[in-house]
Amino acid sequence: MPGKILEAAGVRGWLHARCLGCAGEYGFQPDEPAVLASVVKVPLVLELARQASAGQLDLSDRIRITAADRLGGTGTAGCADDVELSLRDAALFTLSLSDNTAADLLFDRVGLDNVRSLLRELGLTRTRIVGSPKVVVATMAEDIGARDAADFAQRFAALTPGEVFATRALDPLRTSATTAREMSALLAAIADETAGQPEACRWVRQLMGQQLNWHRLTAAFPPEVRVWAKTGSLLAVRNEIGVAEYPDGTRYAVAVFTQAPTLESRLPDVDHAIGEAARTAIELIDHDSPYTTLHGRAGESC
Repeated sequence: MPGKILEAAGVRGWLHARCLGCAGEYGFQPDEPAVLASVVKVPLVLELARQASAGQLDLSDRIRITAADRLGGTGTAGCADDVELSLRDAALFTLSLSDNTAADLLFDRVGLDNVRSLLRELGLTRTRIVGSPKVVVATMAEDIGARDAADFAQRFAALTPGEVFATRALDPLRTSATTAREMSALLAAIADETAGQPEACRWVRQLMGQQLNWHRLTAAFPPEVRVWAKTGSLLAVRNEIGVAEYPDGTRYAVAVFTQAPTLESRLPDVDHAIGEAARTAIELIDHDSPYTTLHGRAGESC
């Protein structure tokens, strides 16, 4: 069972999978709040795509990333010099590389309130966004009393795990958070092109299909299953949401959220468990696909 898979990996877990085109679903604590982390970048880029499709902005517009803009993580955070790129390419970096700095600048361009409005429009009332990635990091700095970036780095390195877990950033009741059911619903709306203009939804799916992190969700499926997905990682938090499209045309949206009791940066067993739990949840949904093994019935929860 998916819940036992996550528990065996030593993490708390929240999961929801749904069949796209049928009524089948499977949940493990699907309505409990979980830290959003970089999964927030999916509604962010969706709002960018919607505004571009509506003619409210031009994806060829340029933005410049300077040393003052850089936040930790992958992508432009590792650049030694200023970087200039289009909004289109910033969206690519945001979803394919999970570039925090690119996401920050996209939040500035599309507007936090507009992303929140999008979530309300889609009925995702339990999903809360406190701000861009830099805002979440700022709450951590405030919580530990850091004066600036250098002081934050020094203080953070000396914190105990208990002190880190006490920060707002790891508390789903005080930071950007969602539920597994709401994120599988967001994926379904993008897949069915009801989350925005058809071309906007197609572009988001295309970008998610270029994600370089394949070791959680994508790794759990054979090559003939197409997966478009987005990870979310923040200290003890490891998440992934995505859609698996089988050769027979069946599609499944699945959202997995986890939180480990440790701050270790590499937990391959957890990464593997996320994919295994997602695939198992899909297999537990009743359907006639020859590409999965049936073990349960639709709607079953453990």
